[in-house]
Amino acid sequence: MEQARSTISKIFNGEPHTYTRFNLTQNMEGDNSQVEMKLSSDMDEEVGENGVGGRHHHTSNGKPYMVQKLGRTPKDLCFMVSAALLIFFIGLLIGYIAVGKKQVAPVCASSVSLTDHPVPHETGAAPLMDWDDVKTLLAQKLTAAKLQNALSEFSQVSHRAGSPEDESLGNKVLQRFKEYGMKTWTDEHFIKVQDPPTSGYNRVVFKSTLEELPKGFLSYSNTGSVMGAVLYAHYGLEEDFRKLRDRNINMNGRVMLVRAGKINFAEKVANAAKMNASAVLIYPDPTDYSIGDNTELYGHVHMGSGDPYTPGFPSFNHTQFPPVESSGLPRILAQTITRGFATKILRQLEGQRMPDEWEGYSKLGNDSDTITVEVKNVLAEKRIHNVFGVIKGFVDSDRYVVIGAQRDAWGPGFAASTVGTAVLVELARSIADMVKNDGFKPRRSIVFASWSAGEYGSVGATEWLEGYLSSLSTKAVSYINLDGIVTGQKGFKVAASPLMHTLIQKALEEVKNKDLTLLNQFAKSDWESNILEPMESGNAAYSFLAFSGIPSISFRFSTENSGYKFFGTLQDTSDNLNIVTSSQVPQLAEAAGRFAGHIALRLVHDHLLQMDVMKYYKVIRSHVAKINGKVREVQRIKPELLPKALTVKWLISATGSYSRAARNLLTDIQNSDLEDIEMCRLINDRIMTVERNLLSHYVSPRESPFRHILVGSGPHTLKALLKHLDDLKLDNPDADADLFRNQFALATWTVQGCANSLAGDIWSLDNEI
Repeated sequence: MEQARSTISKIFNGEPHTYTRFNLTQNMEGDNSQVEMKLSSDMDEEVGENGVGGRHHHTSNGKPYMVQKLGRTPKDLCFMVSAALLIFFIGLLIGYIAVGKKQVAPVCASSVSLTDHPVPHETGAAPLMDWDDVKTLLAQKLTAAKLQNALSEFSQVSHRAGSPEDESLGNKVLQRFKEYGMKTWTDEHFIKVQDPPTSGYNRVVFKSTLEELPKGFLSYSNTGSVMGAVLYAHYGLEEDFRKLRDRNINMNGRVMLVRAGKINFAEKVANAAKMNASAVLIYPDPTDYSIGDNTELYGHVHMGSGDPYTPGFPSFNHTQFPPVESSGLPRILAQTITRGFATKILRQLEGQRMPDEWEGYSKLGNDSDTITVEVKNVLAEKRIHNVFGVIKGFVDSDRYVVIGAQRDAWGPGFAASTVGTAVLVELARSIADMVKNDGFKPRRSIVFASWSAGEYGSVGATEWLEGYLSSLSTKAVSYINLDGIVTGQKGFKVAASPLMHTLIQKALEEVKNKDLTLLNQFAKSDWESNILEPMESGNAAYSFLAFSGIPSISFRFSTENSGYKFFGTLQDTSDNLNIVTSSQVPQLAEAAGRFAGHIALRLVHDHLLQMDVMKYYKVIRSHVAKINGKVREVQRIKPELLPKALTVKWLISATGSYSRAARNLLTDIQNSDLEDIEMCRLINDRIMTVERNLLSHYVSPRESPFRHILVGSGPHTLKALLKHLDDLKLDNPDADADLFRNQFALATWTVQGCANSLAGDIWSLDNEI
């Protein structure tokens, strides 16, 4: 009886399962589940009568009741004995029936079996389709022919963010999601962006003789008019400005003329602002851009992502906007000019000769090379819509992979947005069809997202992140970015969280392009060095990774040695993309779609997330080794700045804690029962904490939004600690030993905190530090 009570208590009083599968099977159980619940209630009462349970029936106090009646007549005593015997036999009968039912009913079965055959243990998990069958189904449904139709459907000559054309495209995507049987919704934001002047022009005048009224512009530039002397600064990299400073060139108030490329526009302007420049002019040099003398450039110079006038919180209409701006907005003017106009300026510059490694014209410019820059951009409010559809999982439906693509563009934006949107919609159709018609049951959900205002700095995606960060940071398994996935055909590049590197390698081994796997075609001798690249801050996936702590990936077919020349221009057309891909856009889009599909499907198909937590140990260890070496060097050269009492051993110890926690997790995975839903969920949640807990908790997301200590930006990162040590060694006036020690301590505890979360339960923590 005690065994029966214990078993039934486990069934009905244990922790509830909130998986989609149970929602489906509960309707199939019918009256049987009600019978079991009634039986459980009876069992509790019967146990209570035997003095074990907490419930006591009014006739269950046997002995006191009998003692109380001993003073009465024999007739009454005989009646009570008979009643007690009757209750006893009824209890035996109920217990016998309950035990018999227990023996034939599986603990978590979806229905009651009355046969004598062994009943298999039912976990409530979705049936696991063979992975080879999943790959085959995706390959059959996602085809170049289907993608060609989608490319035609979503092509637009103009679809800037917030325009009627952008909204029309969004409605098309929404309608397709609905047709595929997906749950859909939209997300509305009211954002502030900077557009060209509605009347008049921005203006650049060189030596009062050469003038240009550019149509291209840089959103979020400061506005006004400045006059200064031109100084050529190559690509506007930090090392470029360092070379100018080493020549004792005064950069205060100068107008920097820089090439497009290497880094994004915002980084160029931020670097120039550090040198006290008054303005920056950016042009496409013929060495990097073969796009004609009169091609205009478009972009933004916000050193961040999202709406810079609502930093750290979403731009919903009901949000009470405080008078605040992002710290990433520039305080100097920034404007693009055409290659033809820049060439005329460069030919007339005087001053010192350029460094030999700076190919191009010979002179840097001097104080007599004056130029006037006028920027009259206007701030405008726009209503934008993000569009979503979801394929729900059958086990952990509240855990999801997000696949997203930018929808807007400065002009046609064929490579920037059309290809990604077409692949997004076709992936949604293919996977939805696999679920509906082929028996594929993903364990986790897949959210498909079409973003607006990507050209202004991933505004739509970032505002969504800011609006739902508390939920997304704990439930989003990964983000897969489809922006710019086809820009060439001779290379293949991937930027991703180290957690995803092993998963990426497997996808490269499985996906074929031109009868060769991507690994065989592009990896050469070392896939990590030839395919992997750092994730840039202008990438839409960067916000998911460095701001939200969600493992993310961005990838693309690329040209062999240089980037796609038509991003940020009105020449990003299907014709130009076909030229650089030899008219293979649909075929390359198919391969790119299958690569994204393999990663997404792996993450929603397998019991355990295929993320390699040991990869981050190698990254952290590499940074710590460099920091240790530089600290010793500074202590030797400048002992007054960093005393010997400052030790790196605590950071080394925190790194060791992470390593032990990661290895313990691998042991738990090897010893786990894949059919145990709760155990799989606990392990997966531990894996998901890694990225999130590498965000520094000691900096404000408004002041330093990209808080990730390994891939983020700001003084809290391990990369910044290394640079700070270099500055201390070189007596850089910006270096501050006390600030370094503070940031060093906070970084140490960020690593230790990540190790603690990875360890799992509080009693499993490594207390060695």
